[in-house]
Amino acid sequence: MPQISENGIKIELSKAQINQIVREAAQDDGLLGLLGGLEDLDVQASSVQMDDVRLSRSLLRGLMVLASYPTDGSARSVTDVAHQLGMGISTTHRYTSTLVEVGVLERDPISRQYRLAKRT
Repeated sequence: MPQISENGIKIELSKAQINQIVREAAQDDGLLGLLGGLEDLDVQASSVQMDDVRLSRSLLRGLMVLASYPTDGSARSVTDVAHQLGMGISTTHRYTSTLVEVGVLERDPISRQYRLAKRT
């Protein structure tokens, strides 16, 4: 139930509700549809102005990790993504794990590599 205060309306969503919203956006080509335009880009951390205080560094890094996965469904290791982006492996793994948790990436149980989640 929404809470109304003098600062505005606050709506709390459960983890399951957030996952459902992200998955539905992905099914409608919302979030993953955006990646189609990134397919031919060479994503490099140095190409993004990370020092601009108006930008969220964390969001930019997460988007760079997401954009580094090919839209053709092929899988990549966290180490490969970290090297491409010039990020630490543990940091890249944290972003990747988060993207798996919300359903936009999936982990291949055999190769233990990650790829964009298949649309159903």
